[in-house]
Amino acid sequence: MSTQLSVVIPLYNEDESLPELLHWIAQVMKENAFTYEIILIDDGSTDRSWEVILQESEKDNNVRGIRFRRNYGKSAALNVGFAAACGDVIITMDADLQDSPDEIPQLYRMITQEGYDLVSGWKKKRFDPITKTIPTKLFNWAARKMSGIVLHDFNCGLKAYRLDVVKSIEVYGEMHRYIPVLAKWAGFKKIGEKVVQHRARKYGITKFGWERFINGFLDLLSITFVSKFGKRPMHLFGLLGTLSFIIGFAIATYLAIAKFAFQAYKMTDRPVFYFGLFFMVIGTQLFLAGFLGELISRNGYDRNSYLIREKLRLDDRS
Repeated sequence: MSTQLSVVIPLYNEDESLPELLHWIAQVMKENAFTYEIILIDDGSTDRSWEVILQESEKDNNVRGIRFRRNYGKSAALNVGFAAACGDVIITMDADLQDSPDEIPQLYRMITQEGYDLVSGWKKKRFDPITKTIPTKLFNWAARKMSGIVLHDFNCGLKAYRLDVVKSIEVYGEMHRYIPVLAKWAGFKKIGEKVVQHRARKYGITKFGWERFINGFLDLLSITFVSKFGKRPMHLFGLLGTLSFIIGFAIATYLAIAKFAFQAYKMTDRPVFYFGLFFMVIGTQLFLAGFLGELISRNGYDRNSYLIREKLRLDDRS
């Protein structure tokens, strides 16, 4: 019998919340008679998170684990978790008990019965501090405008996916915020939303910082560029470089004609000469950047290589 659900949970220093969360998930699965696995990715925790995972795995054979040697970030944890998952439907959620496992059955039905490729949770009523909610609103507004996907909460950790969705996307940097955009780019068009319960943090402190706000914005620009020009960078850089060079060349041509026609001044005596030179140099550099981008895109590299310290029950599935 195939596994119906894989619950992928990235975590960092959440040893206090894990026992309660795992018990809650197991209870929901039992009530709905789901076949399932829980994949916990310990993102280099410095507390007892891995010890708790080992203890809980003794109680529940469905608990599996991956332990990074150091902290790589949520996107790295999700990428490795997606690679390990084998359920028909993949559920992602945070480990801090702010996401409710009670949402899982309806998310599963939206994927299997309503035909969605991806369903994103929407925490309509939030219990986060204002220092987190304001950046989140800005992110969501920018992501809607730049992606054309109408979702209220791109960054909600509680999401559901078809298995082929997670096997078709690559998550890195801070791209976990924009997984719906990655899915759309990969060709999965039916993306839905579900209002989900948001709970106040019970243990520990938030991992959100202002550096994530900056990194997230830069990654939004990156994903917008990559989605349009990732496979054809010359179409952008080559076009801009050619236009810039033409402008510079036109200025130089005008100055040369004026020089020979009137012979009243040297070309280098006029400031516009340096503008022309600037445009030609920039145009050449942009064209070369596009050329190098084409070479790199056609000879890709593995950016998702992480040092894994331990795995738990991932190589002995029956």
